[in-house]
Amino acid sequence: MKDYLIAIVDDDQNIRELVEAFLNKDHYRTIGLGSAEEALELWKSSPPDMWVLDIMLPGMDGYELCKRIRQDAEVPIIMISARDNEVDKILGLELGSDDYLVKPFSPRELVARVKRQLQRWYRVNNTDDSSQDTSLAQRLVVGQLQLILDERRVIWCGEEVEVTLKEYALLKVLAEHPNRAFTRDEVLTLVWGEDYFGSDRAVDHLIKRIRKKMDNLPIESIWGHGYRMRTEGVEQ
Repeated sequence: MKDYLIAIVDDDQNIRELVEAFLNKDHYRTIGLGSAEEALELWKSSPPDMWVLDIMLPGMDGYELCKRIRQDAEVPIIMISARDNEVDKILGLELGSDDYLVKPFSPRELVARVKRQLQRWYRVNNTDDSSQDTSLAQRLVVGQLQLILDERRVIWCGEEVEVTLKEYALLKVLAEHPNRAFTRDEVLTLVWGEDYFGSDRAVDHLIKRIRKKMDNLPIESIWGHGYRMRTEGVEQ
C-alpha cells in the first residue's frame, strides 16, 4: 500500500495540529498549511495524495483552491467548514470535492472519511483493464470518440484530450452502453462508488467539464432523469 501524504489547509493552527496528530497516529504522513497560496506552491513542487481544505481561508478561499486543484488532477479532496449550509456543501461538491465535513467535527470521523476516500481512489487507480470483457477489445468507439482502454487515453475528432480520472470513468460508462439512459444516481454509483453520499449535481458538473473539453460530444441530457451517449445520427 502506498505511503500517502495528506495536506491539511486551515488557517487555524490548533485545528491543523489536531488533525495532523490523529492522521499521524493512523500512520499517514501529513503537512499543514495556513493558506491557499502556500498550498498552490506545494501543489507545484510536491503534490500530495489528498487534500483536507478549509473553506474560509485568508486570501484565496477553499472553493477557488479546490477548483484549481481539480483542473489538473482527481486526487481526493475533503472540504471542511464552520458553515452547515446546504448551498455551501453543494457548491463544494460541484467544484470537485469528494466529501464535506462541518466544524466542529470528530477527528476520528475525519480519519474514517480520509481512509474511505483513499481506499476508493486506490481501487480506481489500480483497476486492471485486462479484467474487462474481451469483447471490448482495446478500444471503445462511439462516432468520433475513442477510448484506448489499456492506455486510458481519450481521442475526440482525431485529437487526444486530457481528462481527469472521473471524466474518463464517466466517458467509459457511457461509451460501453451507447444509447442507454443512465440516471444520476446510477452514474454516482458507477463513477464515485456505492458509499458516495453527496449531491447528484456533481454529475451535472462533471458532464459540464467534459462538454467544455469536447465540443459537440454526443452526450444527451434527459430532463428529470440523467444522461446517455447517443449513436443515432452520429457518424461512425
